[in-house]
Amino acid sequence: METVSEIFLVLGRIITILPLLLLITLFMGRRAIGELPVFDFLIIITLGAVVGADIADPNIKHLPTAIAIVAIGILQRLVSSWKIKNRKIGRFATFEPLIVVKDGKFIPKNLKKIRFSIDNILQMLREKGVFDLSEVDTAIVEANGAVSVFKKPAKHPVTNEDMNISKLHSSISYPLIIEGIVYPSVLDNLEIPRNWLSKELEKHGIIGTENIFFASVNDQAELHISLKNESTGSSPTIHH
Repeated sequence: METVSEIFLVLGRIITILPLLLLITLFMGRRAIGELPVFDFLIIITLGAVVGADIADPNIKHLPTAIAIVAIGILQRLVSSWKIKNRKIGRFATFEPLIVVKDGKFIPKNLKKIRFSIDNILQMLREKGVFDLSEVDTAIVEANGAVSVFKKPAKHPVTNEDMNISKLHSSISYPLIIEGIVYPSVLDNLEIPRNWLSKELEKHGIIGTENIFFASVNDQAELHISLKNESTGSSPTIHH
């Protein structure tokens, strides 16, 4: 009988806590559930822990949990207001945007700062419709972990009508060298002779692949190289 009463108690808590959680989430605003900056991410985790403990353990008093949820929602709203009024608080509670690609070249030191791999950036670029690193003028990892991309002017999308042609040809670049390691199977799949790579590297004045951070090739046998110690020029700090 006690087990049955506990089950009904848990069900009752779910029925009462979820509407309250919904109201608090709507109160916090769409920013808290859309971008999930660092502080808002912590708020969501804390809310989940408080609600989860209340639902799972019937011995926990229900009213303090409800008060905690309301208090957390108010705290989030207050901090969001403070961040708007004082930019120093905003910078303290989140990450600064960081440039990771400049003029088609990776910036390895910035990738290390945010602990993103080459594969992470390439995936996010593909999600933005960019399949060739050489098309990128600037790529920025934002505070919420998303990537913003500015393409080189010559790579901006054009219509068939603009070009007065019936069909535009584009090619996908495939990672060929990652942090000095060559993947010959890429050349095999593209039916490019393996000795082609050494000839292309010689054209660029590169001996060996140890200093190559990333290199890609497309189906037109066009090689794009980003060196480990390559200077990409000074990039301004992005404040927000």
